[in-house]
Amino acid sequence: MQDNTIGRGKTSYGDPGFSSFIRRAFSRHMGFDEKDFAKPVIGICNTYSEVNRCHTHFGPIVEAVKRGVLMAGGIPLEFPTISLGEVYTSPTAMLYRNLAAMDTEEMIRAQPLDGVVLLAGCDKTTPAQLMGAASADIPAIMVTGGPMLNGEYEGKTLGACTDCRFYWQEYRAERISDRELEEINQALAPSAGHCMVMGSASTMAACAEALGMMLPGAAAIPAPDNRRLRIAEESGRQIVQLVKDSIKPSDILTYEAFENAIRVLQAVGGSTNAVIHLNAIAGRLGIDLPLELFDVLGRETPFLANLRPAGNYQMEDFFHAGGVPAVMSELSDMLHLSCMTVAGKTLGEHLKTFTRPRHKTYRDIIATLENPLHASGGIAVLTGNLAPNGAVIKPKAASPHLLKHIGRAVVFDSVDDMEARIDDPDLDVRPDDVLVLRNAGPVGAPGMPEAGMIPIPKKLLAQGIRDMVRISDCRMSGTAFGTVVLHAAPEAAVGGPLALVENGDRIELDVQARILQLLVPEEELQKRRGNWQPKMEKETRGYIRLYQEHVLQADKGCDFDFLRPDVHTNK
Repeated sequence: MQDNTIGRGKTSYGDPGFSSFIRRAFSRHMGFDEKDFAKPVIGICNTYSEVNRCHTHFGPIVEAVKRGVLMAGGIPLEFPTISLGEVYTSPTAMLYRNLAAMDTEEMIRAQPLDGVVLLAGCDKTTPAQLMGAASADIPAIMVTGGPMLNGEYEGKTLGACTDCRFYWQEYRAERISDRELEEINQALAPSAGHCMVMGSASTMAACAEALGMMLPGAAAIPAPDNRRLRIAEESGRQIVQLVKDSIKPSDILTYEAFENAIRVLQAVGGSTNAVIHLNAIAGRLGIDLPLELFDVLGRETPFLANLRPAGNYQMEDFFHAGGVPAVMSELSDMLHLSCMTVAGKTLGEHLKTFTRPRHKTYRDIIATLENPLHASGGIAVLTGNLAPNGAVIKPKAASPHLLKHIGRAVVFDSVDDMEARIDDPDLDVRPDDVLVLRNAGPVGAPGMPEAGMIPIPKKLLAQGIRDMVRISDCRMSGTAFGTVVLHAAPEAAVGGPLALVENGDRIELDVQARILQLLVPEEELQKRRGNWQPKMEKETRGYIRLYQEHVLQADKGCDFDFLRPDVHTNK
């Protein structure tokens, strides 16, 4: 009997012929006949969930992808994986990013798929799927759900969740009423889609496009725009071609492609979370992205995208101004144009055919290389005795007068400790102090929550203070703002220097010099190290125990150590 069965890989029954026979029999229930069994089988990896608000509109996108696959002669088969909605996941979606990546990888490997369309949206789903697809390494293409439309309140444009944070802070300062807060709340997230500022979701979509894993122009199309369905359908057609041409993620996700993505990240003022996620994706392919590389490329790369929280506009405006292709066309002399993309062409071939929209307003949204918003990019890497393996900051979203600062440490030992004491009227805190949050990193929290934008104490808000230097070993939402130092590595819970800080210690921040320094004599620090004891107990069972035992530090992408091959250095 001819062995003509749907998909690759046989279920193990100890008899390969029987495996093919039974698979054909069960496939007939889905309406397939013998001719269909020879066609490329395309999985649609769907992260839809009713508990994930940012993915509620995925139904029509899935149907559009399926149409494209069918038109190109493939067989589309939709399957679910873990869905991570940032504001609905406790304690933080980041804790489960690696679980989602494992789910994606294993379902791609286990099922009879020749290629896969990755359907993502909210913050952690995009990097999780790229991590899984990189490890599984069959032809893959990414389609994201797109950003929300702009919100509006009293003539002001609103953006989730930059304005979530801004107006909540003003509410805590008693500058707006309960009624106003409720009216703002109703307007913050007005349509389907992920956050419409350059937060983590928008940033990772932009990075996916810059890496070559999405079709050109796909990242910024608003979720309700009909062009998102068109790009989904086109992606369905293209994945079939990628299978025919045997173009896999490892052919696209090269070291040079990651350099391109880092430059785009810097040029758009993207989320600091992307530093962790890009490291994790690259690590799956054995590619090393040291933090110094982010800083070197950031110093060289101009800041072009005038997008919130570091600028004035939002993703809907960014899309009309040309989106990621417009940014990459401005940066073309700095990019590796020979990099292959999922469109089957090189980056250089795409940019040759791209023309930026001409309206003068668009030059304010995406500046030119000759007249950038700033000479350097949106993320800086700091080192010093407080973060020997590095920490990150977004200088363009910080207060300029705080970028060089020496202040007295006010220390919180955990997120719970911070929540309990931050608004205590008796808290010994002054406007020029440095707020320090520790034991909130990958192991310590666990999961590295987005608590790094430490709230300004209420008694200082009442004095008109709206920013302070804040330092932590956790993360901050890409939608957030302020003079916030993040990802201090190694974290306090594993004995990093942040664990040694005491109330009243003086801390020096100098962003221009890339310095983060605890101004305490080394002899005193050695004494403190000798007395240090961990302040947390690890979980005794389940996924969180696995996470705490195997998660890497922030400078290595917070992936699991057993999921990365030996990383080699690229020069």
